[in-house]
Formats: sequence, structure tokens, C-alpha cells
Amino acid sequence: MRDDEPDRVELDLTGLKCPLPVLRTRKALRALGAGRVLVVICTDPMAMIDIPNLAREEGARLDSAERDGDRLCFRMTASAKPPHS
Repeated sequence: MRDDEPDRVELDLTGLKCPLPVLRTRKALRALGAGRVLVVICTDPMAMIDIPNLAREEGARLDSAERDGDRLCFRMTASAKPPHS
């Protein structure tokens, strides 16, 4: 977590393969309060499809999805009332 973004949580999932990145991202999103930011860093190429779909399913806002070589970085904001509740 950075000092300039106190509501930001970073999840480093580099090296994990499908389905672990999406499962751990779901767990982290559900634990966050509304408006908190989750940044997920991973290397699984399937995450470029899976993480945006997960954000939509969980009612989170996907703020960005970027690729830098084999590294993927997703930034999403948790919603007030996820669909699973």
C-alpha cells in the first residue's frame, strides 16, 4: 500500500496460474469496503480475460488493465453492494 493512496490494496499474484489469480482476486475484492481500490499484478495470460469478467460479476469497476511484457496489472474499485450479497 502506498501512502498517497490509503484506500489502495495491492495483490501480487505473479507466477500463479489459472484459476488461482481469479480466485484470490475474488476473495480480496469481497473483503474490501466500498470505494477501496484493489491493484492486482499477475503473469497468467488468461487473467486478461478472467479478471475483467470477475470485476463485472462482482460489481466492481475496472479502472484499468495494462500489459507490460508478461506482467499484467489491473486496478479496480470495489462496489458498495456486490451481487453476491
